[in-house]
Amino acid sequence: MKKHMNSRLLGISLLLSASILFSCTKQGATGKDTIDKMEVSPVALAAPAITSFVHPGVLNTQASLDYIGSQANGGDAARLASYQKVLDYVNKYSVPTSFYATVVVGSNGATSPSKSQIRRDAELVYGLALRWAKTGTDTYAKQAIQILNGWSYTFKNYALLNSSTNALQPALEASWTTPSFVAAAEIIRYYKPFGKSSGWSDADIAQFSNYLNNVKNNYINKCPVYNNNWNASAAYAKMAIGIFLNSVTVYQNGYNDLVKYLPIIVKSDGSIPELCDRQDCVHFQYSLTAFAYGAELARIQGDNGIYTYNSNLISLGYNFMRAAYNRSTGCNYCTTSSPVFPGTEVAYNYYKTSNLEYLRNLQDPLSVPNDNTFLGFTTYTHFNVPL
Repeated sequence: MKKHMNSRLLGISLLLSASILFSCTKQGATGKDTIDKMEVSPVALAAPAITSFVHPGVLNTQASLDYIGSQANGGDAARLASYQKVLDYVNKYSVPTSFYATVVVGSNGATSPSKSQIRRDAELVYGLALRWAKTGTDTYAKQAIQILNGWSYTFKNYALLNSSTNALQPALEASWTTPSFVAAAEIIRYYKPFGKSSGWSDADIAQFSNYLNNVKNNYINKCPVYNNNWNASAAYAKMAIGIFLNSVTVYQNGYNDLVKYLPIIVKSDGSIPELCDRQDCVHFQYSLTAFAYGAELARIQGDNGIYTYNSNLISLGYNFMRAAYNRSTGCNYCTTSSPVFPGTEVAYNYYKTSNLEYLRNLQDPLSVPNDNTFLGFTTYTHFNVPL
């Protein structure tokens, strides 16, 4: 009887593995959809059961903010040099006093004033939250709250720039900006520098939660299956949103998507076809950054599983990135002046490999991506910060 039951379980397992075989579409360099080959996904990794979330829990924790703040305020030269990147950004832009009800987005780099502002504000509010965490100065908390409230009370929807815009572009845009807002909101809501509360009201927190549910339900959850950075970014976004909303379901949905797409986007040898598909050194880093950030969110919640999944697959992906800097021909190479995305620092702090060390040293200290797609300042928040 036991042997028969084991055979049945094996059969069910094989059927489940077969069920995740699928043909998928992804955007190539022209922006058009191309058919990817069918591939067997490795055994699924399930998110461990969570009964309560760690807060702050989106890339920063109480302990990590205490650590970097203490170093910076104590005059540590390296930490201050990386904190300067925060100051450079927040001093570059004025805190906005008006916000858009409709954010208009375009594909393939096409922009609009509303798209530029929401991306910029997502970085700005995070920088202000980090400044508040370091200094405890009320002004910076109030400025961060002004941005969080401005968007959460004003924003209604996304719209398309023109007829050539991918109809689902809003899903990607929301996946990029939302986690940065959430990371700031986690600090403003939960962190108390020198024992001081930010003063963000319960009503405002509830409205921000409404904003998160709007962008999640109407945009991020509608991300198409492209098997590339779109899906990695959406998965990371849902994990972050789930933490703030204290929603195990939303968090686990993001987690499950991240481990679903990780072995599809990063092959077992670490290669990432997205580099050749797009022939730039940016798009495949979107995927790596989302995976590194998602793995870090899980680690903060007590689970290193994404980091170690499939023989440290994220680290192998960064090995591929490192190799790209050694090439000078073909479609899969990067020049040493290519931007190094801030996920590199987060991954290095966990894996501590020589390849990741080389990559982060190329542009140390790291600030924010030029296109404001993922939160930055990770050299300040993560370099040599105890895990």
